[in-house]
Amino acid sequence: MTYNPYGSEFSVDWNDSIGTAYTDLSYGSGEANKFDLYVPADNSKDSYGLIVYLHAGGFTSGDKTGDAQILEWFCSKGYVTAGINYTLFSEDKNLDANVYTQSVEIKESMSHVAAEAEKLGYHIDKMAIGGGSAGHALAMIYAYSDVSESPLPLKMTFGAVGPSCFYAEDWINIGGNPNNPVKFDPNEDYQGIANIFTAMSGKKITNDMLRTGEYKELMKNISAEMWINENSVPTVVAYGSWDKAQAFGASLKLKQTLEDNGIDHQFFEMKHSGHGLQNDNKMYAEYMRKVLEYLDIYMPVK
Repeated sequence: MTYNPYGSEFSVDWNDSIGTAYTDLSYGSGEANKFDLYVPADNSKDSYGLIVYLHAGGFTSGDKTGDAQILEWFCSKGYVTAGINYTLFSEDKNLDANVYTQSVEIKESMSHVAAEAEKLGYHIDKMAIGGGSAGHALAMIYAYSDVSESPLPLKMTFGAVGPSCFYAEDWINIGGNPNNPVKFDPNEDYQGIANIFTAMSGKKITNDMLRTGEYKELMKNISAEMWINENSVPTVVAYGSWDKAQAFGASLKLKQTLEDNGIDHQFFEMKHSGHGLQNDNKMYAEYMRKVLEYLDIYMPVK
């Protein structure tokens, strides 16, 4: 689709008067350990905020270059921005890659991103992290689980359609009617869900573990929602009610946990959309404007 219902509201005509992009910078020894850095043309400030945006692709595909438009747009607002690649799961190449190993790579990349910006003359003193789909899941893991190891103060997180947690009762309803979810039956065979959880976590999850609940502790490393507490950062998220790629029930658990912990958050439920948020243009625009509003509050450009 080439139709853009938002005009130029969420994009910019990128040129040297706005900023400069530095591509394929290294943060590790792995083939995928590369990042792109976008810096504003105005390099006169004492410090800058960093926005990291992680790419989508179901943990098996995608690339940082696919997010050039949103990274350029955020940079045009006065932020240093970064898109980061991570090792993708591939059945014929990267059998050991999973959501957890990807989250470790993202965590390890941050000091390199900050150091590269410093080298270019942009001192970073705070950051926000977001992403789409798989990238959103990784952003949430960083924001809620890995934040204590962040080399920069994290001020907020945002993103769309990323799986936040892995509870069997939610994942059996992927693509189903959100108003009439199927109830989890411990006597049923949910080996398909167990296989999905195994691939994502890198740990062997069986149907019996789903029945007993033993799987929950094994999925904790990649279940961002389970790490939320009263000190977690402000959050803006968007989800489609009819998602066939991730569990909408998990999204509702994220919403409830944010509420229970008193976190300043905005949860956009797009009731006519699936994973692509394709049928709620007006609300999607509201989501994007809210991201900017939260950035202005928690990470203002000075």
